[in-house]
Amino acid sequence: QVQLVESGGGLVQAGGSLRLSCAASGRTFSGYAVAWFRQAPGKERERVSSISWNGDYTYYTDSVKGRFTISRDDAKNTVYLQMNSLKPEDTSVYYCAARKGYSSGSIGDYEYRGQGTQVTVSS
Repeated sequence: QVQLVESGGGLVQAGGSLRLSCAASGRTFSGYAVAWFRQAPGKERERVSSISWNGDYTYYTDSVKGRFTISRDDAKNTVYLQMNSLKPEDTSVYYCAARKGYSSGSIGDYEYRGQGTQVTVSS
């Protein structure tokens, strides 16, 4: 069983940066694609970014391209989401999720999910 724990969320002013971490315990991340999803109140959940099991392929939703960077350190069993130039519309709860093999745009396809970390961007 894999447990995912997100950290790094918080309150930041517009234009600021945060780095989210998704740490896995119980099993290595090796061989797993990992994604970050977010869901703001009243909005649909969306996949923000994902990274393939070997790190070769990454995905970013259009609204974060050029501002967010996903990376993974399998030695530390951790996936990161560096978020720069944050905007108020980035305010949301951010969840990480992992699945064996390739990434997916649907959180329902992921075997493991974290509890989420709140990101709040003030204007």
